[in-house]
Amino acid sequence: MSDGAEHDEGVVLPLRQSGPLRSIATRLGLAVATLAVMTTVVLVDSEGYNDVRDRHVSALDAVYYATVTLSTTGYGDVVPVSDRARLANVLVVMPLRVFFLVLLVSTTFEVLTRRTRRQWQVKRWRAQLRGHTVVIGYGNKGRAAVRALREGADGPIQFVVVDASPYAAQEAADDGHAAIVGDATRGLILDKAGVRKADRIIVAADRDDTASLVTLSVRELNAVAVIAVAVRASENVPLLKRSGATTVITSSEAAGRLLGLSAQSPAAGHVIGDLLVQREGLRLVDRAVHEDEVGRSPAECEDLIVAVIRKGQLLRYDKIGALAFGDRVILVHVQS
Repeated sequence: MSDGAEHDEGVVLPLRQSGPLRSIATRLGLAVATLAVMTTVVLVDSEGYNDVRDRHVSALDAVYYATVTLSTTGYGDVVPVSDRARLANVLVVMPLRVFFLVLLVSTTFEVLTRRTRRQWQVKRWRAQLRGHTVVIGYGNKGRAAVRALREGADGPIQFVVVDASPYAAQEAADDGHAAIVGDATRGLILDKAGVRKADRIIVAADRDDTASLVTLSVRELNAVAVIAVAVRASENVPLLKRSGATTVITSSEAAGRLLGLSAQSPAAGHVIGDLLVQREGLRLVDRAVHEDEVGRSPAECEDLIVAVIRKGQLLRYDKIGALAFGDRVILVHVQS
C-alpha cells in the first residue's frame, strides 16, 4: 500500500490506497486465475465437450474454449454435449464469466463511485471532528508547532491544517493530517476545518496582517479555544491580543534575542535551545498541582517550578507564594 490523499471540495484527507501498478497487477492476476480455473473445469471433463473440427478436446482446445467463453459468447466450435459438462457450465462457467466481465469494467465502475466514496469519507470525518487542533499555515512555523505538540502530548492529537497552497496541504496529508485548501480569513474555510469545535488554533501565517484577520475570524467562531499566534513584529502584539489571541509569539525578535544570547553565552543559548526542542534534555511541562505540593512554595517542591496558572492568571516564580488547589504549574523537566 502507498500513502495517498483524497480530495473533496478543498478537503484533503490522509488515506492509504493502492498504487496503479499494484492495482493493475492484482486485476491481471485475478483474470489469469479465472482463466486457469475455467480451463481446469473443461479439462477435467474433456469427454463431455465436442470439437467440431476433430471431435477431440485437447489442452489447447480447453484454453481456447475458456478464453473465448470468458471474453465473448463463444463461437460454437467447442461445445458441451454431456449433461455433466452442461451443468458445469451453468454452475461454474457462467459465474466465472460474470466475474470476469465485472473485473473488466471494475476500473470504470471505480471512477464512477469514487466521488460518492469521497463525499461519504469527508462527511464521516466531519461528524467525528471535535477537540482537535487547527493549524493555519503549514510552513516552517506550522510544521514545527505540530511537532512540538506531538512530542509534548501524553496521547494522540488530531490536527487539521489550513493552507492556501495545494502543495502545503498535500504535504500535511502526507504527514498524516487532514488539510483544507483555502483562505483562512474566510469563515467558510474555517468552518470546514471545524474551528467551532476545536480546542486549540495555531496561527502561523506568513504576514502579520493576515494573522490578525485570521485570529479575529477564529475568535468570532470559537470563544473558548486557545489561540496561539506567531507574528514578526512586536508592535503588532497588542492588536493580536485585542483580536482574541490567547498568546502571541514574536518570532523574529525571539530569534534575534536567542542569537544575541548565544553570541554572549553559548552555553546559555544551548540551554534555551534545549528547552525549545522537545526531544532530549530539558522540557517545559504544564500539569496540575499535586496534592502533596499544596501549601508549599516552589522552592520547597522537588520539581523546578518556574510559573503557576491560577484562576486563569499567569504568576511568575517570584509572585507565586504558596501553591493552592486548582493551580497548574509550569515546570522544567529533565528527559533522557
